[in-house]
Amino acid sequence: MSDSRFHRLTVAEVIAESDDACSFVFDVPAALRDAFVYRPGQFLTLNVPCAEAAVARCYSLSSAPGIDAAPKITVKRVRDGRASNWLCDRVRAGDVLDVLAPAGLFTPRTLDGDLLLFAGGSGITPVLSILKSALVHGRGMLTLIYANRDERSVIFRDELQQLAQRHPGRLRVIHWLDSVQGIPQQRHLEELARPFSQQETFICGPALFMENALAAMLGLGLPRARVHVERFASLPDAPAQAGPAAAAASGDGAAIETVLDGAAFAFDSAPGETLLDAMLRAGLPAPNSCRMGQCGACMCRVERGEVALDGNHVLDDDEIAAGWTLACCARPASDALRVVFPD
Repeated sequence: MSDSRFHRLTVAEVIAESDDACSFVFDVPAALRDAFVYRPGQFLTLNVPCAEAAVARCYSLSSAPGIDAAPKITVKRVRDGRASNWLCDRVRAGDVLDVLAPAGLFTPRTLDGDLLLFAGGSGITPVLSILKSALVHGRGMLTLIYANRDERSVIFRDELQQLAQRHPGRLRVIHWLDSVQGIPQQRHLEELARPFSQQETFICGPALFMENALAAMLGLGLPRARVHVERFASLPDAPAQAGPAAAAASGDGAAIETVLDGAAFAFDSAPGETLLDAMLRAGLPAPNSCRMGQCGACMCRVERGEVALDGNHVLDDDEIAAGWTLACCARPASDALRVVFPD
């Protein structure tokens, strides 16, 4: 079940990973350990108290569950980025931050298959979590194609080298440096990925890099359903605490059926209400995090009926065509609606 409350966590350690990236290790008290169980590839949402105003940011966990002793996020400085610079400049061991429980769907269903991993810059954070988990708990072969600006900007360079040396028969790391090879285009990534073109693929990084990597894999004939993309996006404001927003004054409500954690629930929405707000008002622990269409924590599939999607920085056209939507931004557009949340 989803936990949409903020929890105050103490920063146990701050690690300088590169010239412009820091990791933050959290001390999770015993009372919160169940709430902070996570899967490889998931993220934490932080309420960052910047000087101007608090902002919400989602940061992927670079730690691996069951391998690393404590959850760890990695933050790369963004030019003029309020949250990333505030965290890297201000936060020290012993400081306390407001953190939502782990969320996200960028995680393998199984760790036993062969995996092709694309990472660009700070996109390595969730990819490293998946990679380490698969090496320890899985049996497949792993290939990482990792693009960076230059050698000094490579996050986790030493750790990746050690992992490759420790698992020579299972892990291949292919580095791409823009300063030496130029920006990786689709044709470049296609050539690098060709020997691994039928493997389940995970992609995370800057928008252009992800577009090129996705196009490369589709060009090599890998079905879209086997390509998983994690998009980073900035949130304009701090996320609201769990609780239904005021319903719009016009329009009719809808009869809604949701399948959540394998159980079906029926309830009615108020006029103009989002699916997420309707679920929260009905007392259901709906998965959510940013509540702004930015993180994908509330992704669900519409099986019957229609919705109007007000905001979306996560889903691509193929996913929308397949029925996926975001509960935080989806408003019922039919009298009846059935949606299913992934397990």
